[in-house]
Amino acid sequence: MEKRRVVITGLGAVTPVGLTAQDSWAAARAGVCGIGPITQYDCQNMKVKLAGEVKNFDPAAYMDKREVRKTDRFVQLALAAACQAMSQSGLEMPREDAGRCAVFFASGIGGFATAQKGCLMGEEKGYDRVSPHFIPMIIANMAAGHIAIRFGFKGMCTCPVTACASGSNAVGDAFRHVRDGYAEVALAGGAEAVITSLAMGGFTSMHALCESGDPACASIPFDARRSGFVMGEGAGALVLEEYGHAVARGAVILGEVAGYGASCDAYHITAPAPEGAGAAAAMAAALADAGIAPEDVGYINAHGTSTPLNDAGETAAVKLAFGQAARRLAMSSTKSMTGHLLGAAGAVEAVFTTLALRDRFLPPTIHYQQPDPACDLDIVPNEGRPAPGLRWAMSNSLGFGGHNASLVFKRWEA
Repeated sequence: MEKRRVVITGLGAVTPVGLTAQDSWAAARAGVCGIGPITQYDCQNMKVKLAGEVKNFDPAAYMDKREVRKTDRFVQLALAAACQAMSQSGLEMPREDAGRCAVFFASGIGGFATAQKGCLMGEEKGYDRVSPHFIPMIIANMAAGHIAIRFGFKGMCTCPVTACASGSNAVGDAFRHVRDGYAEVALAGGAEAVITSLAMGGFTSMHALCESGDPACASIPFDARRSGFVMGEGAGALVLEEYGHAVARGAVILGEVAGYGASCDAYHITAPAPEGAGAAAAMAAALADAGIAPEDVGYINAHGTSTPLNDAGETAAVKLAFGQAARRLAMSSTKSMTGHLLGAAGAVEAVFTTLALRDRFLPPTIHYQQPDPACDLDIVPNEGRPAPGLRWAMSNSLGFGGHNASLVFKRWEA
């Protein structure tokens, strides 16, 4: 089957550093930190005090108040990002074949806040008294379902659930779906909203989260002081189209998805495989899929979670996949600004990577102070910088369960 070109015509994002893709990217370029004290619950008696919360988000800007009451926050964030991406794309659904329009929208956990609230209510009043909307609000595929309903997409509608790799898997699976001829349009992305006492307590008990109270010392990828990730929330969305379809309707093309690789460590539930073999396999597969050499890639948006094992393991994986070319590329972690958005991370970082190519600008890894010999690549420390010749970039996502996903993007040059 012929492999078709897949271009990006719409972007949307709701993140701890901005309520739109444009504002989030401007903040990432400037090195703005979106991490601060938790406000969504009382954390006074808990170890973790910081998170990357989305600020001043009003779901009523994207849905009516009745719909707001029937949806979890992760769905609300997803719809906001999807609406932004669709608006920018200029797609007019009455002119489209709805059966050839697909949705690939991920969430790592789904409606966790609703689940926690429902359990507490059930314990107090009896479980037969929980909301009739409880189940539709918690299941992870509901962001994808709501998006399909909102825009009338009647093709494949699915929700990859692969922990922290979910968003990248959604974009990659959508890319393949369009490239291989199953659809002309796909709306891809991911959303997450799990800043709740129960979720944060669970991650804290497994020693995954940073317990620092200083935002400047919390999410510090590749720094020797790193001690865990900072939980974030948000959503990212991309409208992907077959190249000829986009050109025929006069769409403004923002970038191109060129390659996708996925693998599994098959090693450990939470720890990465030694020396990054699984992640390296995903990167190598993405490069091969794009038909480019390691030397062609100028930038990697790293998974870069700020955990001791991940950052060292990802650095080793890049060296394994790229060989000597690893020393010539830049690799920053925008999680230093947003925190870790779990199932939304890969989607938001795909948005950032697309815009980094468009603007030929590398976002920084902020708050970097103490080098770690195990993380010795160019991480664009503290300040972003222009990258005049940038044409190819990669985005990595590595999830619990050993899930690895890598995406290759190409700068759009008409």
